[in-house]
This record gives sequence, C-alpha cells and structure tokens, in this order.
Amino acid sequence: METPLSNSGNPPPKTSHRAPLALSGLDFKLLKVFKAVVEAGGFSAAQNELNVGLAAISKQISDLEIRIGMRLCTRGREGFHLTEEGSLVYQASIDLFASVDNFRDRLSSAQNELVGDLGVGVIDNTISDDNSPLVAALRRINEESPKVRFQLQSSQLDEVERGVVEGRLVAGIVPVYQKREEFDYYALYEERSEVYCALGHPLFSMPDAEIGSHVLKDYEFINHRYAIHRDKLNFVHYDSFSASATQVEAVALLIKTGRFLGFLPQHYAASMAAQGQFRAVRPDLISIVTPFNLILRHNTVRSPLVKAFAQALGVDLKAPV
Repeated sequence: METPLSNSGNPPPKTSHRAPLALSGLDFKLLKVFKAVVEAGGFSAAQNELNVGLAAISKQISDLEIRIGMRLCTRGREGFHLTEEGSLVYQASIDLFASVDNFRDRLSSAQNELVGDLGVGVIDNTISDDNSPLVAALRRINEESPKVRFQLQSSQLDEVERGVVEGRLVAGIVPVYQKREEFDYYALYEERSEVYCALGHPLFSMPDAEIGSHVLKDYEFINHRYAIHRDKLNFVHYDSFSASATQVEAVALLIKTGRFLGFLPQHYAASMAAQGQFRAVRPDLISIVTPFNLILRHNTVRSPLVKAFAQALGVDLKAPV
C-alpha cells in the first residue's frame, strides 16, 4: 500500500515574488520522472517504466516540488491524484519535451539523420488486418533511421485520441466514426465488418436461402459501444441490444456464447470462422465498411520525424480528408 509523501502534510510554501525557474539538467530529469508517474497512474505503477524503486521516485517528486515551490500530487489510501498545480506542470512538461524533441528533430534533419521518439497509438485488435500499412511503415523507418525509438501504444479509441490531444503521442491510427475538430485526418485504408454468430446459435446451421436481412431483427444483438454506425439500423432494432461491449475481443466473447449476434472485423474473425467456431451471416448482403485514418493534432508543427512516418504510411500531409 502506498504511503503519503514525506511533505504531504506540509506542502512547499508559495512565495509571492519567486524568481523564474532556470531549468537545469536536474530539473529536466525530475520533470521526466513526474511525467512518467502521471502517465503510469501512480508511483508504484511507474517503477517498471523508470526502473527505480518506490522510495527513489518519491524522493525525486519531493525534490521537484521543493524546487518549483508547488504541491504537485497526493497519494495514499485514496490513490494518486494531481493537484491543480500538478495538472498545469504536467501539461507544461508535455509541451516542454515536445519542443525539445522538435529542436532535436530539426538538428537531425539538417544532418540528414532522423533521431528521437516516435510515439504512435493504434487501435487494438488490428494486427491481423493485412490492409494496414503500419507494420511496413515501422519497418521502413527502422531500416532507414535506426536511431529512431518507437513508442507504440495499442489501446481503445478514446485512449489513442486522448494521447494525441495531450501530446503524449504524436500520431494515431484509428477507425473514424465521427470527426473531431482537435485532429487532422488522413486516409489510410478501410476495414470490413460482418455479422457473426457462433456454434449453438439458431442461425449457425440455417441455410443462406432462409436468412434475409430482416431475419436478424428477430435475434439479440451486441451493442458496440466503441463504434457508431448508422448503417447498423438497417439490420438491427435498438431494443435488440441485450448485451454491450467496449472492445472487439469482448464482442467475440459474447458471440462465442451462442446467444448473440455481433459485428466483427472480417480479418479478426477469419481464423475462428476457419476453425468452424464462428459463421458470417449473409456477408453478401450484410457488411459495414469503416475508414481508418492517421490522426495528428490540429494546428501543430509537423516535425521531420512525423513527416517521415507519414511518408512511410503513404500519406500526403497536404491532403487531409
């Protein structure tokens, strides 16, 4: 169980005429530790990322609080929480390290060499999609610029979008259900999804000739809370949503019970269909196509590394969609 910070009862005093902080190498190190702790969600969770012990992390955060004269966070039985000042310092640290990375990228570009961290978020359960250009792009970047360090995050859509907005990720590769003004979108490929049932479901052994699109409305469907498709209403009644899921794998698990129908990406379900566990229900009549885009934060400078990544993906940054 985490214990309170040593200064948790007595936050660093705020002075009314404090001189501007002159950042040193130590301050950069402490800010990196603080940033890692916030993104890990707490001191204990950051130990693996930082490869140091809990006591060392606690001391470094305390040192940072003393140097800048602010209380940044609390921890204890109630969990890890940022103070208002801590949230401001965290966002400022993101901007600071992004500026440092941009400076480094510009110098590297002048030397015709790419270095730095490439933080990319990708939606989960897309590894089986041969249409995705991501693997080939990462391979090309590594071959041509071996000093680039990949920081790849696979997670849900909202997590990828949040990472790009906050600056923790420079780019995301995501399905687009509705566009947000915080991003610029660039077309990559399309994903085809079909309706599936599993062994034990009444439709599993029913001949295709007996299954029309209207028949699906008689069965229980899974509500895909992460995906908004108006086309689904052509096949599904709202009141047929008797189960919900927030990830593709969760949808597959519910389908596997033999009690529900659900949409799955064709590439994801292909292996289970080949094994005779799943069946695509009238894919000739029922399917949904979802565009996948590269997303970048709107109105930000595109570093040489981001430009190289976009080029490796086959994206023209002058042609957003």
